[in-house]
Amino acid sequence: MAELEIHHEEGHEHDRMGQMVGVLAAVLAVCLAVVTILSHRTHTEAIIKKSDSVDEWQHYQSSRLKFHNLELGERLIGALEANGAAAEKNLQQIQKEEQKYVEQAKELQEKAEGKEEESKAAEKRALHYDLGEGLLEIALVLSSLYFIARKMLFPAIGVIAGVAGIIVAVTGLLG
Repeated sequence: MAELEIHHEEGHEHDRMGQMVGVLAAVLAVCLAVVTILSHRTHTEAIIKKSDSVDEWQHYQSSRLKFHNLELGERLIGALEANGAAAEKNLQQIQKEEQKYVEQAKELQEKAEGKEEESKAAEKRALHYDLGEGLLEIALVLSSLYFIARKMLFPAIGVIAGVAGIIVAVTGLLG
């Protein structure tokens, strides 16, 4: 039977700084994952809000179209110089419906504008998350360069970029 030999490097030093940088990279990776998820979810929210806004604007346009059709009916009655109880009853009904559509259009316009504002707010939050995500990615890469160059400059700059990324992402939560 063949024997398995395990060779250990002689004089292998315990790299305490390497362990700290490794922990730093792990923390940055976790923060990056959280911010990435927030970014994706917020982009989805913005798309849904924008879609809701478009739906509301379409509803508004449909209400305005109905109103204009009623106006056309009113003009036709006037152009035909229709008189009598039936014509008067139709005019009153048309005017009543016109008022309904004017009020409905105002409500729909306000709803559509509200949804549009919600969409813009979500897009703004998503931008903060995207910027935070980019800075955290840079921080992770810079910190990892320590293992190649063994220079403390890389993790130091990585910490700065990571802190900046977290701050930018948190402003997305607050905004």
